[in-house]
Amino acid sequence: MQPLFIVLEGIDKAGKTTQAELLKRYLINQGDSAIISSEPTEGVIGKLIRKAMQNQVFMIKDKAKFDQQMAYLFAADRHYHLYNEVDGVYKLIKQDHYHVIATRYYFSSLAYNSNNQEEFNFVYGLNKHFPNPDLVIYLDIPLDIALSRLKNALYQEVYETQEKLEQVKENYQEIFQSYNGQILKIDAKNNIEKIHQQIIAYLEKYFN
Repeated sequence: MQPLFIVLEGIDKAGKTTQAELLKRYLINQGDSAIISSEPTEGVIGKLIRKAMQNQVFMIKDKAKFDQQMAYLFAADRHYHLYNEVDGVYKLIKQDHYHVIATRYYFSSLAYNSNNQEEFNFVYGLNKHFPNPDLVIYLDIPLDIALSRLKNALYQEVYETQEKLEQVKENYQEIFQSYNGQILKIDAKNNIEKIHQQIIAYLEKYFN
């Protein structure tokens, strides 16, 4: 299988990290090289984003302006994620011949940092030149299941509220209705292994 850039998307607690780990293990067992390279990154901007999301640094009280600031930061971190010459996505794919699996990409910025059409257009403008991945896997999970999982989290990030995730889920539905790239939509209510097998079946059908 040629090296692929695969992105997993979905609201918080949809199971992205779990499925990324299973997919990585499967690809390695097939004899390929694979790595998980998620957003935000471990770069300087990515670390700032993590602190802001966990309320460890103060950004701004106004929610709309906070979303704008986060959109700018994510776009800058995303450029680093793709193009840095040490472990950037395209260095890993083209030079090191790794499959790169990311939990979150520009779709998350569109979903989380916009609450109306004007804000969507703003975030889209920041991200429109980033290339599509080879495959997007959208884990579609009911809001009530995600919220129940969040109750067991060690800490709550700023976007992990019912009101915010309702908006995010609606945004994802709209984004992927018009997305023209390769996408696999999965009902994330299913058990972990069934979801993993759906992903593997899709890869074997379309990328082998």
